[in-house]
Amino acid sequence: MKANNVLLTSALLISVAAFAQKDQLKAVEKAIKKGNMQEVPNLLNQVEPLLSNASDAEKAQYYYLRETVYMDAADKNVDVDNNLSLAVKAAQEVIAIEKKSGKMEYTNEVLKTISKVKDKLINGAIEDSKIEKYKEGAAKLSEAYQLDKKDTLNLYYASSFQLNGKDFDGALVSLQELRRLNFTGKSKSFVATSLISNKEEAFPSKEERDRMVKLKTHSKPRVEVVASKQGEIVKNIALILVQQKNIEEAKKVIVEARTLNPEDTSLAMTEANLYLETKDFVSYKKLVTEILAKKPNDADLLFNLGVVSANAKNKEEAEMYYKKAIEVDPKYMNAYINLVGVKLEAETPLNTEMNKLGTSDKDNKRYEVLKGEKKKIYQGVIPFLVKALEIDPANKDIATTLISVYGALEMSAEKKALKQKMGM
Repeated sequence: MKANNVLLTSALLISVAAFAQKDQLKAVEKAIKKGNMQEVPNLLNQVEPLLSNASDAEKAQYYYLRETVYMDAADKNVDVDNNLSLAVKAAQEVIAIEKKSGKMEYTNEVLKTISKVKDKLINGAIEDSKIEKYKEGAAKLSEAYQLDKKDTLNLYYASSFQLNGKDFDGALVSLQELRRLNFTGKSKSFVATSLISNKEEAFPSKEERDRMVKLKTHSKPRVEVVASKQGEIVKNIALILVQQKNIEEAKKVIVEARTLNPEDTSLAMTEANLYLETKDFVSYKKLVTEILAKKPNDADLLFNLGVVSANAKNKEEAEMYYKKAIEVDPKYMNAYINLVGVKLEAETPLNTEMNKLGTSDKDNKRYEVLKGEKKKIYQGVIPFLVKALEIDPANKDIATTLISVYGALEMSAEKKALKQKMGM
């Protein structure tokens, strides 16, 4: 008999608790309808301890009301990012509960909330980009993608924000996910020119655009095709792997990237640089020959080959490419600057040796030999510095270098004249 009384008492307690939570949830709904939002959080906090004994319908209602509170706060610009995140979590709880129970009372409503949050996140990311807050914008776009994984364009834009914000590790994760998903970003846009504004407008479908053309509100219909972004994605993966010194993996990815972008010489240059880093000079020479065969008179290409060679400490080859770039484009300023830089680097070991010499006759003779070699270096850069200054007469850095060279060669008159001309 006592056992039965205990069971009866437990049943009554559960029944009372159920009534209490129903009353509390009704009170929350009334408060929301009356606009008394400040009362709602406290009322919901009173319901929370009773959730373990609540029915699925009551649990769904609880999380739906929670979502309503968070969205209200976000709409009032209160701790926006946090409240949007909490609203989404509450909405997802509703969806999970109602999917399990099979009763969809609030699902459609919270799906609208998720869509609203997604739009807010995207708009927030756009605003972040305007003030170069790329890290914050990338986080918003990544969250928007998590809310709707069918909309892979948000993941693509998140990777772009991460690249702009120098978050290369994060960008690599996003780009590799895009690659796994076989994302192309390729699309068609149906465009026509408005006869009122005389500006092109895009339409959601060909039928809609053609209808407006028939109504004679628009003219000049055309299809705008957005090219596939696969090549760009693979290229960026390769470049990040190169930066991370993951050379072997980078090589594999670059081969794929070049297949997708056969005309992109920057990719070929990146691959060539990898061959140099791994001392695969045969592959490097072969690739460079192929590149030059396609664009023998491309000054930018020749300049970049000079940079790659200089980075590989191949100074003679670097000089050759810089000179060829100048031959193709006599006003290629950076080629003059880099050429002079490579030539002047040759004095560093000479200075090191000269500083170690003593005062013996043998050392003095060696000092004079080294001094003569330095003089040749300085004489060799003068024509390029003079030409560079002709191209850019106001360039103080070039003028300062030339003045130093004149001084080292004891060309006092030339040094004085240039200083007066430059007002230095």
